[in-house]
Amino acid sequence: QVQLVESGGGLVQAGGSLRLSCTASGSIFSINTMGWCRQASGKQREVVAAISSGGSTNYEASVKGRFAISRDNAKTTVYLQMDSLKPEDTAVYYCNVEFFQSYTDYRFRRPDEKWGQGTQVTVSS
Repeated sequence: QVQLVESGGGLVQAGGSLRLSCTASGSIFSINTMGWCRQASGKQREVVAAISSGGSTNYEASVKGRFAISRDNAKTTVYLQMDSLKPEDTAVYYCNVEFFQSYTDYRFRRPDEKWGQGTQVTVSS
């Protein structure tokens, strides 16, 4: 079984910063893309940022220049540094990991996907 453990959420004033982390553990042969999504109350879940195994990054337009995603492959951890936070960033943030459980899965391109439990980020005005 693969587990994702998130941490780093909380309450912060507008303009402040938070750093989220998400560590994957368990039966993992290789990790592909890692990312963060968020879901505000009453809204659909949206992708915030993603980072490939090679380090390429992509961001949702509203967070570009304010958020930075990174990963530590040795620790199988993905981070989301969030600066200049705005009240509209308030949401539950979920990490998402695409991975291969075995070499066989890797060889035949059969990835699995796992979501974290979510961590609340609240930005007050």
